[in-house]
Amino acid sequence: MSTEGADVNPSVTHRSVEVNGVRLHVAEQGEGPLVLLLHGFPESWYSWRHQFGPLAAAGYRVVAPDQRGYARSERPGRPDAYTLLHLVGDVTELIAALGERQAVVVGHDWGAPVAWTTALLRPDLVRGVAGLSVPPTPPPAGMAPPEATRALYGDGFYQVYFQEPGVADAELARDPATTFRRVLYGGSGDNPANARPRPWVVPEGRGVLDLMPDPERLPAWLTEDDIAAFVHDYAGHGDRAFTGPLNWYRNIALNQRLLIPFSGRRVEVPALYVVGDRDMVTSLAGVDALRSSLRRVAPLLHAAVELPGCGHWTQQERPEEVNAALLDFLAAVEKGTAA
Repeated sequence: MSTEGADVNPSVTHRSVEVNGVRLHVAEQGEGPLVLLLHGFPESWYSWRHQFGPLAAAGYRVVAPDQRGYARSERPGRPDAYTLLHLVGDVTELIAALGERQAVVVGHDWGAPVAWTTALLRPDLVRGVAGLSVPPTPPPAGMAPPEATRALYGDGFYQVYFQEPGVADAELARDPATTFRRVLYGGSGDNPANARPRPWVVPEGRGVLDLMPDPERLPAWLTEDDIAAFVHDYAGHGDRAFTGPLNWYRNIALNQRLLIPFSGRRVEVPALYVVGDRDMVTSLAGVDALRSSLRRVAPLLHAAVELPGCGHWTQQERPEEVNAALLDFLAAVEKGTAA
C-alpha cells in the first residue's frame, strides 16, 4: 500500500507548512480558487479522499491539512494549545502560507466548528463556508461545556469521558486499527444501532470503544486499505497518538469563555450545511434548535441538505451526494448566487 494512502488520485501531493507556530502536513491537488477541507475526530486529511479528484477536476485548488495535533502534523504538548482561537489561527495563516488571500472553508465534525468560527471571526478571508454534521454554535452559547453535558447525560458522556488525561488516550492508542474500525463503523449509518441515533454514553467501568461494535464485515464505503491509511497517518506516536485530538475536547469550556467577546456575531458569508439523518450529532440536546435557526445564524445559507441513511462520516459514507452539494455550492459562490 502507498505510504500516502489508498484510493487517492496520484495527483494529490504532500508537504509540510509552518503556520501559527506549528508544522502542518497538507495534501493538495488542482489549481484555481482555494478550497480548504478540515477533517474531524479522530481522522486525518484522508477523510477527504473522495473529494480531491472531483473538486480539482471542476477547477479548484483543494487542500486538506492534518489539523493541529492530528496524524502527521505537529502536536504541541500543552493541552491549552488547542483552543478554537489557535485552530482559527492555523487556518488564517495556512491561507496566507498557500499564497492565497481567501478560501472556501469546508469542515466535518470538529472541522466544522473550526470552519464556522473562521467564517465568524474572519469573513474577509472566507468566500464561503460549509459544515458537515455539526451546525454552527455561535457565542455566547457555543458548544456545551462538560459541566452541562455531564448534567444532561451523566459522567459517561463521551465528551466528559475524554476530559481525563491519559484515559481515552491509552484506550484509543492501544490498537489503532481496532480504534478506526470500530469508530468508523460504529458511527456510520450502516450500524443498525444508529437507525435511531442517540448520544454516546460510556457505561461505568467501560471504554468508549465498547459502544462501537467490531463489524464482521466492513461497509461498502470503508476498506481495509482505508483503515491501514488512517493507521499509517498515526504511526510512531505510541500511547500519545490520540492525545492531540483529545485535547480539542479538553478546551471546550475554555473556548466558550474565549469567544464571549464575539457574542452576537453571525456567519455573514455564503454557507452550506450537510448532515446524515443517522448521525449521532442529530440526537444531542439543542441540535434541533440549532438546525432550525440556521438561516438566522447564517443569513446567506445556500442550502441545508439531509442525507437519508447516512451516519456521522458524511463525506466518506456519501461521497457522490456530498460532492454534488459542494460543487453546487462552490459554483454558486463563484457566480455570487449562493444565498
